[in-house]
Amino acid sequence: MANHKSSLKRIRQTEEHRVHNRYAHVTMRNALKKFRTTKEKTEAAAQLPELYAMLDKLAKHNIIHKNKASNLKSKATKHLAAL
Repeated sequence: MANHKSSLKRIRQTEEHRVHNRYAHVTMRNALKKFRTTKEKTEAAAQLPELYAMLDKLAKHNIIHKNKASNLKSKATKHLAAL
C-alpha cells in the first residue's frame, strides 16, 4: 500500500476516473447496439448525430482511440445507408 499522501490521492483519483470511463464506454456500446437494432431509417437518422457526438467526445477524452471512433462512425453511416 502507498505511504505518501500524493500516492494515496493518485489511487483515489485513478479509481474515480476508471469508474467514470467504464460508465462512458458501456453507455457508448449500448447506444451503438440501440442504433444497430433500429429498423426504421428516420429513427436511425435521428440517432446518428447523437451517436457521432458521443463518439467524438469519448475520443477527445481518450476513452477510445480517435481511429476507433472514426471506424465506428463510418460503420454507423453505412448501416444507415443500408436501411
